[in-house]
Amino acid sequence: MSAVSPLRLAQGEQLLTGWGRTAPSLATVHCPASVGDVEQAVAEAGGRGILARGLGRSYGDAAQSGGATVLDLKGLGSIELDAAAATVTAGAGASLDDILKQIVPAGFFVPVTPGTRMITVGGAIAADVHGKNHHLEGSFGSHVQRLGIVDGQGHRRELAPAGDAEVRESFWATVGGMGLTGIMTDATFDVIPITSSLISVDTERAVDLDDVMESMIANDDRYRYSVAWIDSMHPSGRGVITRGDHAPSDQLPAEDRQSALAYDPKVLATAPAFVPGGLLNKLTVRAFNEAWFRKAPKRREAELQPIAEFFHPLDFVQEWNRVYGPGGFVQYQFVVPDSASEIVGKALRKLRKVGAPSFLTVLKRFGPANAGPLSFPQPGWTLAADVPASVPGLGQALDQLDELVAGAGGRLYLAKDSRQSPDMLARTYPRLAEWQAIRDRMDPKGLFTSDLARRLSL
Repeated sequence: MSAVSPLRLAQGEQLLTGWGRTAPSLATVHCPASVGDVEQAVAEAGGRGILARGLGRSYGDAAQSGGATVLDLKGLGSIELDAAAATVTAGAGASLDDILKQIVPAGFFVPVTPGTRMITVGGAIAADVHGKNHHLEGSFGSHVQRLGIVDGQGHRRELAPAGDAEVRESFWATVGGMGLTGIMTDATFDVIPITSSLISVDTERAVDLDDVMESMIANDDRYRYSVAWIDSMHPSGRGVITRGDHAPSDQLPAEDRQSALAYDPKVLATAPAFVPGGLLNKLTVRAFNEAWFRKAPKRREAELQPIAEFFHPLDFVQEWNRVYGPGGFVQYQFVVPDSASEIVGKALRKLRKVGAPSFLTVLKRFGPANAGPLSFPQPGWTLAADVPASVPGLGQALDQLDELVAGAGGRLYLAKDSRQSPDMLARTYPRLAEWQAIRDRMDPKGLFTSDLARRLSL
């Protein structure tokens, strides 16, 4: 399935979605301007149900619901920073991009960011997004103090990780619940105090996959942020590890300290509107990976990088998914425990064997899981690889990888998934029935659904 770009949807506009196995159907999109509008939309939802949509950055069908009512929440985009409490209260439709533009110059950073800032607060909670700091600080949901949600009865409720059992259970079912427990309206979450908008980055070139993994384990506790780019086309699985933390202002050159908190990320380019066949194949990706590995230093310490360069490099290229051509791409992301670390190498070999080129292959460490029944992270290794969807034999190869992941006690990331089976989900998310019971209590009429939920029998 092709990656989905953010859509600008007007009140009442119809969104073509819900491809599934038959003909596409139309979803009617509304843009509520208030919580009252959300409550009314839920009360009036039709037989195909209702779903909230953020910026549409999920790579599969999580933000699609054919024939349903879809709520574009950009009208709920308020942002309020409480500097004394180090918290932000934001509408569910507020993007991390807009939040960062407001809070970084004030000396704060979001607690967790994925590889793009173009996601909403509601989306970050619904997918329980993770970043380069999960090994120490967990996923986004672990930093949420409270959230507002309109449930299946059309009533707004306050949920929090503390309080009575029903409130706690509903909160954690919503964190990672893919928008299927209700329509989030707002949330309050912790933010990180910073004194500059730069990251102090250490870079290390690793000769093979074992070298990458050994170095990451050895340095688990030394760095707040850690990630490895893997050369998926090279038999050794060599890689480049980048680690860092927020640079204190006194680490900056004296002439830069007055503007230490400057933050103004730019889009540098836009991918061509149409790329026949795509730019990515085994030859071009092998050449890119070779150049990327060689340009990295064997060892470099304390390089100062802007926030956007370190966390969100793909955001510099608008509509970057177009380089895969009209066939689009699949991102395959899994997590396995440390005891099954060999699955990482097996996955890389399987993708090479089937001829699936990936220039964006990322390895991270995960720390402890949180209390969310459908939250993706668990202790161990997570590998994400973007591959063109048109590669012959890719589906069968990924099905085989699914079996390896499931057998090792791992799972796939729902926000990146477009193809796993209901059986795979049930085998790899052992608390699924618990989540479904809580969801049914919050939504007794079964109003909140999506194409992902239908595909996976959620």
